[in-house]
Amino acid sequence: MTAPLPDVGFDLVGSPYLLLNLFLTALLTGLVLALLADSYIDRGHKRIILIILMLTFSLILQTFSEYRISEGAPQPFLRTVVSIYGYCVRPVLVVLVFYIIADGRKTLLSWILTGINAAVYLTALFSPIAFQITENNGFTRGPLGFTCHIVTALLMVNLVCLTVRDYGRVRRQDAVIPIFNSAIIAASVVLDYLTPRSHPVSCLNTAIVISCTLYYIWFHLQFVREHERELQAEQRIQIMLSQIQPHFIFNTLGAIRRLCRDDPEAREAIGKFSLYLRGNMDSLSLREPVPFTRELEHTKAYLDLEQIRFGDELTVVYDLETTGFLLPTLTLQPLVENAVRHGVRAKASGAGTVTVATREKADCYEISVIDDGPGFDPAEKPDDGRSHIGLENVRERLKSLCGGDLRIESAPGEGSRVTIVLPKEWDHADIRR
Repeated sequence: MTAPLPDVGFDLVGSPYLLLNLFLTALLTGLVLALLADSYIDRGHKRIILIILMLTFSLILQTFSEYRISEGAPQPFLRTVVSIYGYCVRPVLVVLVFYIIADGRKTLLSWILTGINAAVYLTALFSPIAFQITENNGFTRGPLGFTCHIVTALLMVNLVCLTVRDYGRVRRQDAVIPIFNSAIIAASVVLDYLTPRSHPVSCLNTAIVISCTLYYIWFHLQFVREHERELQAEQRIQIMLSQIQPHFIFNTLGAIRRLCRDDPEAREAIGKFSLYLRGNMDSLSLREPVPFTRELEHTKAYLDLEQIRFGDELTVVYDLETTGFLLPTLTLQPLVENAVRHGVRAKASGAGTVTVATREKADCYEISVIDDGPGFDPAEKPDDGRSHIGLENVRERLKSLCGGDLRIESAPGEGSRVTIVLPKEWDHADIRR
C-alpha cells in the first residue's frame, strides 16, 4: 500500500515562491537604479516611472501578505482590506503609463473608470457585491467581482490603440512591446483565474514586473531617438549657418542701406531687417536659455518689419507685467508670426491687433500671444492647406528643453490665444545637454 505524501506546507526559507519574490524585487530595484542614472529621460517622466515601480513593488507585498493571511488564523477584515488595495491599484498602473505614452492627454475618462473600480471593491467592507472573505478565510467572488479585470482590459486596449496610432505610423516595430505586454498580462490573468489555490506570487504580478522592464527599455529607446533627432536638427542648423556666410549678408545689407541715403524709410527698413536677421542667426546657434527681453527684442524687430509692410492695418499691443525670466530661444517670435499671418491677415479686412502679454503665477511664467483673427477649432485639423507645424514645433521644444507647455485657446470667429507656460522649477542645465 502506497504511503501518503507528506504535507510539506509553506517553507519561508526554502520556498521557490520566496526566491521568485526576491528576484522580482531585485529586478525592480535594478530598474530604479537604472532609471535614476538615465540622462535621457526627463525628470517628469522619471517621477511617473518611479511611481509605477513603487506601486508594482507594493503589489508584490500585497500578494505575499494576502497569502500569509489566508494561510494563517482567519482574519476576514484584514484580508478584505489587503485585497481591496490590490484590486484598486492595478488599473492605476495602466493610467500612469498614459502620462508617458501620451503626456497625460485625455486621461479624465480613465481616472473615472479607476474611481468606479475602486468604489466597487470598497463595497467589500460591507457588502458581498464585489467579493467576500468568509469567517473561515474563504474567498467568494460577487457579481461585480471581475470589475478590475474589465476596467484594466479596457484601459490596456486604449493604451495599445494609442501607441499604435502615435508610434506605429513612424516605426511599426515600436508598437510591438506594448502589444506584447498586453498579451502577457492578459495571459497571466487567465492563469491566475485557473489556479485552484492562492500563492505568494501571482502570475499577474510577475507579468507586471516583466512589462515594467520592457516598458522601461521602450521608453529609453523613444527618448534616445528624440535626443538624436534634436542633435541632427542642431547639426543641420550649424551646416546651414556655415553655408549662409552671415558676415557677407550683413555687409551687403549695409552697403544697400548706404545707397538708400535719400530714402529714410528704406534705410530704416533695411536696418530693422538686418537686426531681425542677426537675431535669427544668433538664436539658431544657441542652446542655452536667453532673457525674455532678448527674445522680445527679436520679436519686435519682426513686428516692426510687418508694420512697415501693412501700416495701420497691423496694431501691436504689449501688455508686459513681468520680463525677468529666461526662456528657450525662438519660441515667442514664431507664435507672433503665426498670429500675424494666420490671424490678423486671414481676416476679411486684413486688419487687426496682436497682443503680447506676460504674467507671473505662483509656479510658472505665462507669455500669451493674442490675435483678433478668424480663430479656429484646435481639436480639428485645419483644411486651409497649411500644416500649422510651427505651433507643434514650439510645443515640442518647450517640452524637451524646459518641461514647458503650449496652450491654445481659440474658436471660429473669436480670435486666438496661444500661451507659453514656463515652470519656475526647471534646471537650465537640461537645455545644455
